[in-house]
Amino acid sequence: MPFDPGLADRIRATLGRLCPFEEKKMFGGIAFMVSGHMCCGVVKSDLMLRLGQAGAQAALREPHTRSMDFTGKPIKSMIYVNAEGIDSDEALDSWLRRAVEFARSENA
Repeated sequence: MPFDPGLADRIRATLGRLCPFEEKKMFGGIAFMVSGHMCCGVVKSDLMLRLGQAGAQAALREPHTRSMDFTGKPIKSMIYVNAEGIDSDEALDSWLRRAVEFARSENA
């Protein structure tokens, strides 16, 4: 299944209010870059977030999240959020703000 274009449009609209960004096809889906760093993306119907190792560990304690394991091995700095976790614009905005903050950080 290709990535969810509706979710990609929601991300574009939200990121457009937060910061400049670029798009790249990646991971069989689409990735959004902020300040030259991967920030977030869509893989199938999941939101993919790059939060850094500490941010990802904290996020995994929240509902509707799981480790990003695209290659079969978990990527410690990234997570997936399923559709139930981003069913409202407020929830999507909250997740994207975390990813943008990390992408703009010195640790990105």
